[in-house]
Amino acid sequence: MRLLEREAQLRVLNDYAAQARAGEGRLILVAGEAGAGKSALVEHLQFRLPAATWHWGACDGLFTPRPLGPLFDIADTLGGELLELCRSGAPRDELFSALLRQVSSAGELQVVVIEDVHWADEATIDLLRFLGRRVKNVPVLLIATYRDEGLTAIDPLRVALGDLATQRPVRRMSLPPLSPDAVAILAGGSGLDPAELYRLTGGNPFYVSQAVQAGTSDVPPSARDAVLAQAARLGAYARGMLDAAALIGGRLELALLDTVADCPASAIDELLASGLIGGDDTTLRFRHEIARLAVEATVTSPRRRAIHARILTALQTVGCDDDARMAFHAEAAGNGPAVVRHAAAAARRAAELASHREAAAQFERALRFANSADPRTVAGLYGDFAREARLLDRCQEAADAHGHALDLWREIGDRQREGDTLRLLGLSLGALNQGEEGIAAIQDSVDLLEPLGPTAELAWAYASLANKWMVRGRNAEAMRLARQAQAIARPLGLTELVSDALNTEACTVHAMGGHWEGLMRQALGTALTGQHENEAGRAYVNLHALHVADRNWGAAQSCFAEAIAYCDDHDITTYAVSLRSEHACVLERTGRWDKGVDLCERLLADAQLPPQTRLWPLSHLGAMLARQGSASPAWEALDQALNDAVGTGERFSIVPVRLARAEARWLRGDRDAARAEAEEADDMAEGCDEWDRGAVAVWLRRTGSARPPRGEVAAPFQRQLEADWEGAARYWLDLDCPYEAGLALLGSTRESLLREALCVFTSLGAKAAMRVTQQKMRRLGIRSIPAGPRRATRENRLGLTRREQEVLDLVSAGLTNAEIAVKLFISVKTVDHHVSSVLAKLGVPSRGAAAKWAFKMSPAV
Repeated sequence: MRLLEREAQLRVLNDYAAQARAGEGRLILVAGEAGAGKSALVEHLQFRLPAATWHWGACDGLFTPRPLGPLFDIADTLGGELLELCRSGAPRDELFSALLRQVSSAGELQVVVIEDVHWADEATIDLLRFLGRRVKNVPVLLIATYRDEGLTAIDPLRVALGDLATQRPVRRMSLPPLSPDAVAILAGGSGLDPAELYRLTGGNPFYVSQAVQAGTSDVPPSARDAVLAQAARLGAYARGMLDAAALIGGRLELALLDTVADCPASAIDELLASGLIGGDDTTLRFRHEIARLAVEATVTSPRRRAIHARILTALQTVGCDDDARMAFHAEAAGNGPAVVRHAAAAARRAAELASHREAAAQFERALRFANSADPRTVAGLYGDFAREARLLDRCQEAADAHGHALDLWREIGDRQREGDTLRLLGLSLGALNQGEEGIAAIQDSVDLLEPLGPTAELAWAYASLANKWMVRGRNAEAMRLARQAQAIARPLGLTELVSDALNTEACTVHAMGGHWEGLMRQALGTALTGQHENEAGRAYVNLHALHVADRNWGAAQSCFAEAIAYCDDHDITTYAVSLRSEHACVLERTGRWDKGVDLCERLLADAQLPPQTRLWPLSHLGAMLARQGSASPAWEALDQALNDAVGTGERFSIVPVRLARAEARWLRGDRDAARAEAEEADDMAEGCDEWDRGAVAVWLRRTGSARPPRGEVAAPFQRQLEADWEGAARYWLDLDCPYEAGLALLGSTRESLLREALCVFTSLGAKAAMRVTQQKMRRLGIRSIPAGPRRATRENRLGLTRREQEVLDLVSAGLTNAEIAVKLFISVKTVDHHVSSVLAKLGVPSRGAAAKWAFKMSPAV
C-alpha cells in the first residue's frame, strides 16, 4: 500500500536525522491514532537513510509487559556491553547508561526506534526521560511512536510527555488522517466507492488499506471486519496458524509459531501472502495490533486455553527467560502453579527495575492463583504486593495486603515476620492519614520484636517509631530511638537504615536548636555511597527544608539545585515534588508570589499527589492568595490543607497550616477567629523549633491572645515581642523576607513606619495587608493615606513605583546599592529589595541589563 500525504513529515524527519548526524541528537515523539501509519512512516524513513544503523524495540499490549522490553529487543541486535548487562540482571541505571554509550560511540548516525510506547512500562517511560535529557550532544536519532487517543490527564505517559516537552532535543510530530483525495487514490481499481470508503474509515490509513485488500464489493463497516474478511479466505492450516499467532503476541518467533501450530510449511507462505502478517526468516509480526486483536477475538474459549497451554509448553522447552510472558500464557492456560512461579519472578524483576505498576500487577496475578500455595508463600506475596502498592500511593490496598499478611504470619507463628509486618502496616496507615493507629501498630511492632534480640527488623521498627515521634515533637524519644536503630544497624552493615536514622536524628537536633547539618550530610553521604536512592532523596529533601526553615536562602538554593538534579535524574518523583513544594515556600517568604502561585498550581495539577505531599503547596498557595486579596480560592486551598494536615497528626504539618489560616482570618478582619486558629497552632507547638515557636508567639500577640511564648524564639520574632518594630523589620529585610518586615512595621503606631509598611505591601501586591494598614492609619488619624499604587505607578509603562523608578535611574547612573541607600535615605537592604523588584518587573537578569533596558526605553532628547 502506497504511503500518501506523509512527504512533509518525512522531510522533517530527514532534517532531524541530519541534525543528529551532526552531533545534535533528537528525540522525536510521533503521535497518531491506531492505524494512522506511524510504523509505516518510520519504515519509509529507514529506506531513505540506508547509511544509518537502526535498532528497533517495541512495547507489547498483549500482556503485563516485561519491564524494559524494548531495551531488551534492542540489546539482542546491538549486542556488546548492553546485552551482557541484560543477561546478568544488572540495575536499570547501568542498562540505561550502557545503551546511551553504545549508540553514542559509533561514528555513523544511530537510529533507535521504540514503538507503541502507550503500552510502555514505568521503566521504559523512565528510559525515554533519561535519553531525552542526554541525546542532545550525541549522533543519535531516537524515535518513539504512540497512540495519542485515550490518554488521561494522569496517565504516566502523558505526564512523561509533559516533562519531555521541556527538553531541548525533543520534538513532537502528529499524523493526521488521509484526505478524501488520498483515499480515492488508494481505492482506485478496487470497485469501492471512494466517498463511502472515506465516510466509513475517516481517512484512517490502516482501515482504508484493509478495506481495499478485503476484496469485497462493499466497504466493511469496521477495520475489524476488513481484517476478518481477509482471514476468511485462508485455508484451514493457515487459519489455525493465524489464530495461534494472535495468541502468541505482537512479535512471533517463527520456530515457536511452527511448534505451536504444527502446520505444514505451506501454511506460513499462505499466511504471509495474505498481508496480515509480515517479517523475515526468523521473526514475524502482525501488520497492526488491530489485526491481531480482531483475530484473537474470534478464537473460542476452549481453543484459546488449549493454544495457550501449547505456547507455555513450547516456551518452557526453549528455556524462555521472560517470566512476564510465561505468566501471561500460564494464566490463560489455567496453570495455577506456573502462574504463581512466573508471576512472582516477573514481579520481583520489575521491582528491581523500578517498574512498580507492572510489579504490582504481577503480584496481584500470583495472588489470584495462590489458593493452593503454602501460607508462607502467600504471606510473602501479600507483603511484596503491599510494598509495590505503597510506592504507587495505593495506600489502602497496601494496608489491606499487610493485614492479610499479618494474619498469615500469626497463623504460621513467625513472630519476627509478624513484627516487621506490623511496622509496615503502621507506615501504610500513616500514609492514609490514620496517624494514631499507625503509631500504635509500630509500637506493637517494637514490643513484639524487642524480646527477639537485635535484629534488622527491630532496628527498622526503632527507626520508624523515631521518625513518627520526631514529626510530633517528642524529641527526646525520637533521639533515643534513632540512636538505638543506628547501634543495631551499623554492625549488621545496614547502611540504608543508618542513613534513615541519621536523617531523623538530624531533624530532631534541629528542632532542639542544635547543630544539625553535619548529621544530615552524614545521612546523605551514607545513602549516596550505598546507592540507596530513596534515602538519598529523603536526605536531600530534609537538608533543603531545614535550610529553608533557618531562612538560609543561599544554602537552600545551592542544595535545591543539587537535590532536584539528583531526584529528576533518578526519577524519584515524590521527593522531587517535595523539593519543589519547599521551593514554593522560599518564593512565598521572599515575596516572589507570582512565581510561587504558578509553581504551587503546577504541582497541584497532579491529581495523584498523596495528602502528605499535597498539603504543602496547598498551604503556601492559600497564604499567597489570601495576601493578594483572593479570599475564595485561598480558603479552598487552606481548608483542604488543614484536612490533610490534621490527618497526619504531625505538629510540623499542622502548626504552619493553622498559622496560615490565622493570618488569612486576620487579613479579612476576623480577629476572634484568627486568635482561635493561632491558639490551635499553639496547642501543637510543643517540640517545634525556635522559628515555628516564634511565629506562633507573634500571631498569638497579634490576635490578642494572652498566652505566653513556649520557650525561646528566633531573633526577629523576639524583637517583635519586645515591640522593637523597626529592629525586627531590619532583621527581616536582612533575611530577604519583605512581607514579614511589613508585618513587623505594621505593629508600630508611628506614622513613618506605617507608611513604610504600606510601601512594602504595595510593592508586593499584598492587597489584603494594604487594606489592614490603611484601616489602622485611619484609626490613628493619619491623613493623606495612599489608596493604592500611585498614579505614577499606574501610568509607568513598566509598572514601577515612584521609588522603583528612582532606584532604576540611579542603577543606570552606575551607583552601587550602598550609594543609592545614602542618596535616598533608606537602608541597603531596602535598596536590595527595590532592585530585585525592578529586575523582576523588567524581566531581566542583572543590573547591567536593567540599565540597558532603561536607556532603550527612555524618550529621545
